[in-house]
Amino acid sequence: MRRLHLILRRLVLLALLSLALLLAYAWLRQRPQDMPWTPLDLSQPIGMFTGRKLTALTGDAAACKALLDRAGVAYTALGPGGGDQCAYADAVRLKRDPDAIALSPASVAPSCPVVAALKLWEWQVVQPAAQRLYGQPVRTIRHFGSYSCRRMYGRSAGDFSEHATADAIDIAGFVLKDGRPVSVVGDWTGKGKDAAFLRAVRDGACDLFATVLSPDYNAAHRDHFHLDQAERGAKGWRACR
Repeated sequence: MRRLHLILRRLVLLALLSLALLLAYAWLRQRPQDMPWTPLDLSQPIGMFTGRKLTALTGDAAACKALLDRAGVAYTALGPGGGDQCAYADAVRLKRDPDAIALSPASVAPSCPVVAALKLWEWQVVQPAAQRLYGQPVRTIRHFGSYSCRRMYGRSAGDFSEHATADAIDIAGFVLKDGRPVSVVGDWTGKGKDAAFLRAVRDGACDLFATVLSPDYNAAHRDHFHLDQAERGAKGWRACR
């Protein structure tokens, strides 16, 4: 009898495990963005593997540009530039779109994976946060640039910055539809809407970029968010500060 009870208990546990797996599979089928093997789709919500899929595009410029095309993003692909440690091959410049947030200056041309992440950030992080907190959208993102042939922190030695290959952009602030400015240097501290907005968009960027550095990181980032798509391998670490 004791052995029969043991067998029955194991059968019940096996049935419950099978049911849990079936439910998990059914849930994941409704959320392809949470599966590591599904193709990236910019029309899908941000998932558990979206950031890693965006970073992986660094090695496939054609796939990245096809992704932008399918999402209806208007851009100009630039030819290769730079050289040695400062060579880039997949920079794109966004075209003016009255329905999209404008980058200021507009001439900036980050790498395609950075642009793909910026568009997802705009659609699914920045604009929802602006509507929630201000009741209006953002019309402009102000930045300090993308490509810059230099080492990290402008040092004369050491590793080159992700800016050296256009795989980064520094975000300085935002302008709302009514013209109200929100800046990292002026509004990061405090407890009002502006500080809440900046923290919300910083936190949301962490799901899309390999590296996100803010004033919480160090004094060198007191006036901007550093966003990049540094390649660190399939299981590489990601930074969010």
